[in-house]
Amino acid sequence: MKPVRMYDSVISGNCYKVRLLMSHLGISIEKVEVSVAAREKRRELLGKMNPAAKVPVLEFDDESFMAESNAILWYLAQNTIYLFDDPFHQARVLGWMFFEQNNLEANIATARWWLTVKHVGDEYKDHLALRYEEGHQALTTLEGHLAEREFLVANRYSIADISLYAYTHVAPEGGCSLAEYPAVRSWIKRVQQQPGHVPMIEEA
Repeated sequence: MKPVRMYDSVISGNCYKVRLLMSHLGISIEKVEVSVAAREKRRELLGKMNPAAKVPVLEFDDESFMAESNAILWYLAQNTIYLFDDPFHQARVLGWMFFEQNNLEANIATARWWLTVKHVGDEYKDHLALRYEEGHQALTTLEGHLAEREFLVANRYSIADISLYAYTHVAPEGGCSLAEYPAVRSWIKRVQQQPGHVPMIEEA
Protein backbone atom coordinates (compact mmCIF):
# COMPACT_ATOMS: atom_id res chain seq x y z
CA MET A 1 0.00 0.00 0.00
CA LYS A 2 1.17 3.51 -0.79
CA PRO A 3 1.08 6.27 1.85
CA VAL A 4 -0.69 9.34 0.50
CA ARG A 5 -1.24 11.59 3.51
CA MET A 6 0.25 12.19 6.95
CA TYR A 7 -1.48 13.84 9.85
CA ASP A 8 1.43 15.73 11.31
CA SER A 9 2.63 18.24 13.89
CA VAL A 10 5.76 20.24 13.24
CA ILE A 11 6.70 20.35 16.93
CA SER A 12 6.20 16.64 17.60
CA GLY A 13 9.29 14.46 17.76
CA ASN A 14 7.14 11.43 17.02
CA CYS A 15 5.99 13.04 13.77
CA TYR A 16 9.51 14.18 12.99
CA LYS A 17 10.77 10.58 13.08
CA VAL A 18 8.43 9.72 10.24
CA ARG A 19 9.22 12.87 8.23
CA LEU A 20 12.94 12.15 8.60
CA LEU A 21 12.68 8.56 7.35
CA MET A 22 10.44 9.64 4.47
CA SER A 23 13.06 12.24 3.52
CA HIS A 24 15.76 9.55 3.53
CA LEU A 25 13.54 7.39 1.33
CA GLY A 26 12.48 10.17 -1.01
CA ILE A 27 8.80 9.80 -0.12
CA SER A 28 6.76 12.95 -0.66
CA ILE A 29 3.15 12.99 0.53
CA GLU A 30 0.52 15.51 1.59
CA LYS A 31 0.91 16.63 5.22
CA VAL A 32 -2.03 17.82 7.29
CA GLU A 33 -0.91 19.93 10.26
CA VAL A 34 -2.73 19.05 13.48
CA SER A 35 -2.64 21.12 16.65
CA VAL A 36 -1.39 18.84 19.42
CA ALA A 37 -2.48 21.40 22.01
CA ALA A 38 -6.16 21.41 20.94
CA ARG A 39 -7.06 18.02 22.40
CA GLU A 40 -10.79 18.01 21.60
CA LYS A 41 -10.32 19.15 17.99
CA ARG A 42 -7.63 16.52 17.59
CA ARG A 43 -9.95 13.82 18.88
CA GLU A 44 -12.70 14.98 16.54
CA LEU A 45 -10.34 14.86 13.53
CA LEU A 46 -8.36 11.71 14.32
CA GLY A 47 -10.72 9.58 16.40
CA LYS A 48 -11.81 7.33 13.54
CA MET A 49 -8.25 6.97 12.22
CA ASN A 50 -6.53 6.32 15.54
CA PRO A 51 -8.44 5.46 18.74
CA ALA A 52 -5.74 7.25 20.76
CA ALA A 53 -6.32 10.42 18.69
CA LYS A 54 -2.62 11.15 18.47
CA VAL A 55 -0.29 12.08 15.63
CA PRO A 56 1.37 10.89 13.53
CA VAL A 57 -1.22 9.02 11.52
CA LEU A 58 -0.42 7.75 8.04
CA GLU A 59 -3.22 7.42 5.48
CA PHE A 60 -2.87 4.97 2.58
CA ASP A 61 -4.28 4.88 -0.91
CA ASP A 62 -6.88 2.27 0.10
CA GLU A 63 -8.15 4.66 2.83
CA SER A 64 -6.67 2.61 5.65
CA PHE A 65 -4.65 4.21 8.44
CA MET A 66 -1.59 3.48 10.56
CA ALA A 67 -0.72 5.11 13.90
CA GLU A 68 2.21 5.04 16.36
CA SER A 69 5.46 6.55 15.12
CA ASN A 70 7.68 3.52 15.67
CA ALA A 71 5.18 1.19 13.99
CA ILE A 72 5.15 3.54 10.99
CA LEU A 73 8.97 3.57 10.91
CA TRP A 74 9.01 -0.23 10.96
CA TYR A 75 6.52 -0.43 8.10
CA LEU A 76 8.23 2.15 5.88
CA ALA A 77 11.70 0.72 6.49
CA GLN A 78 10.83 -2.78 5.24
CA ASN A 79 13.22 -3.86 2.45
CA THR A 80 15.33 -0.71 2.78
CA ILE A 81 18.81 -0.03 4.15
CA TYR A 82 17.23 1.44 7.29
CA LEU A 83 16.20 -1.96 8.66
CA PHE A 84 18.27 -5.11 8.89
CA ASP A 85 17.41 -8.40 7.19
CA ASP A 86 18.80 -10.46 10.05
CA PRO A 87 16.12 -11.28 12.70
CA PHE A 88 18.60 -10.83 15.56
CA HIS A 89 19.47 -7.29 14.48
CA GLN A 90 15.79 -6.57 13.84
CA ALA A 91 15.09 -7.54 17.44
CA ARG A 92 17.88 -5.26 18.63
CA VAL A 93 16.29 -2.40 16.68
CA LEU A 94 12.94 -3.11 18.33
CA GLY A 95 14.60 -3.17 21.73
CA TRP A 96 15.92 0.36 21.25
CA MET A 97 12.57 1.56 19.91
CA PHE A 98 10.84 0.19 23.03
CA PHE A 99 13.50 1.91 25.14
CA GLU A 100 12.82 5.16 23.30
CA GLN A 101 9.12 5.14 24.13
CA ASN A 102 9.36 3.82 27.68
CA ASN A 103 12.51 5.51 28.99
CA LEU A 104 13.47 8.45 26.82
CA GLU A 105 10.32 9.85 25.21
CA ALA A 106 8.27 9.39 28.37
CA ASN A 107 10.61 11.72 30.28
CA ILE A 108 12.52 14.01 27.93
CA ALA A 109 9.61 14.62 25.56
CA THR A 110 7.20 15.16 28.45
CA ALA A 111 9.46 17.80 30.04
CA ARG A 112 9.79 19.51 26.66
CA TRP A 113 6.01 19.47 26.18
CA TRP A 114 5.39 20.98 29.60
CA LEU A 115 7.91 23.79 29.09
CA THR A 116 7.48 24.68 25.41
CA VAL A 117 3.78 23.99 24.81
CA LYS A 118 2.03 24.17 28.17
CA HIS A 119 4.44 26.76 29.64
CA VAL A 120 4.01 25.35 33.12
CA GLY A 121 4.93 27.22 36.29
CA ASP A 122 6.25 26.36 39.73
CA GLU A 123 3.44 23.89 40.33
CA TYR A 124 5.26 21.46 38.02
CA LYS A 125 8.62 21.79 39.77
CA ASP A 126 8.52 18.37 41.44
CA HIS A 127 7.12 16.69 38.33
CA LEU A 128 9.90 18.16 36.21
CA ALA A 129 12.55 17.07 38.70
CA LEU A 130 11.38 13.46 38.37
CA ARG A 131 11.35 13.67 34.56
CA TYR A 132 14.88 15.09 34.58
CA GLU A 133 16.13 12.35 36.90
CA GLU A 134 14.70 9.57 34.78
CA GLY A 135 15.57 11.36 31.53
CA HIS A 136 19.20 11.57 32.57
CA GLN A 137 19.16 7.87 33.42
CA ALA A 138 18.02 7.18 29.86
CA LEU A 139 20.73 9.46 28.45
CA THR A 140 23.34 7.75 30.62
CA THR A 141 22.29 4.39 29.15
CA LEU A 142 22.52 5.83 25.64
CA GLU A 143 25.91 7.40 26.37
CA GLY A 144 27.34 4.12 27.60
CA HIS A 145 26.14 2.24 24.54
CA LEU A 146 27.45 4.83 22.09
CA ALA A 147 30.81 5.29 23.77
CA GLU A 148 32.40 2.73 21.43
CA ARG A 149 29.85 2.66 18.62
CA GLU A 150 28.90 4.98 15.78
CA PHE A 151 25.27 3.87 15.67
CA LEU A 152 22.93 1.92 17.92
CA VAL A 153 22.72 -1.45 16.15
CA ALA A 154 25.58 -3.19 14.31
CA ASN A 155 27.32 0.16 13.76
CA ARG A 156 24.90 0.95 10.92
CA TYR A 157 22.43 3.82 10.71
CA SER A 158 18.90 2.47 11.05
CA ILE A 159 15.42 3.34 12.26
CA ALA A 160 16.71 2.68 15.79
CA ASP A 161 18.84 5.82 15.44
CA ILE A 162 16.03 7.77 13.81
CA SER A 163 13.66 6.83 16.61
CA LEU A 164 15.95 7.92 19.43
CA TYR A 165 17.43 10.93 17.67
CA ALA A 166 14.08 12.70 17.34
CA TYR A 167 13.64 13.64 20.99
CA THR A 168 17.26 13.27 22.13
CA HIS A 169 18.57 16.12 19.98
CA VAL A 170 15.96 18.54 21.36
CA ALA A 171 16.34 17.44 24.99
CA PRO A 172 17.75 20.86 26.00
CA GLU A 173 14.46 22.47 24.92
CA GLY A 174 12.90 20.65 27.85
CA GLY A 175 15.66 21.64 30.25
CA CYS A 176 17.60 18.37 29.95
CA SER A 177 21.18 19.31 29.08
CA LEU A 178 23.37 17.11 26.88
CA ALA A 179 26.60 18.66 28.20
CA GLU A 180 27.60 15.53 30.12
CA TYR A 181 27.08 13.18 27.16
CA PRO A 182 29.89 13.60 24.59
CA ALA A 183 29.20 10.27 22.86
CA VAL A 184 25.54 11.20 22.45
CA ARG A 185 26.49 14.61 21.01
CA SER A 186 28.88 12.98 18.53
CA TRP A 187 26.19 10.51 17.52
CA ILE A 188 23.75 13.40 16.96
CA LYS A 189 26.26 14.96 14.54
CA ARG A 190 26.62 11.65 12.68
CA VAL A 191 22.85 11.36 12.32
CA GLN A 192 22.69 14.91 10.97
CA GLN A 193 25.30 14.04 8.33
CA GLN A 194 23.22 11.25 6.80
CA PRO A 195 22.03 11.75 3.19
CA GLY A 196 18.55 13.20 3.08
CA HIS A 197 18.64 14.53 6.62
CA VAL A 198 16.16 17.31 7.35
CA PRO A 199 15.82 19.39 10.52
CA MET A 200 12.82 19.06 12.79
CA ILE A 201 11.56 22.52 11.85
CA GLU A 202 12.61 23.56 8.36
CA GLU A 203 13.19 27.20 7.51
CA ALA A 204 10.54 28.76 5.32
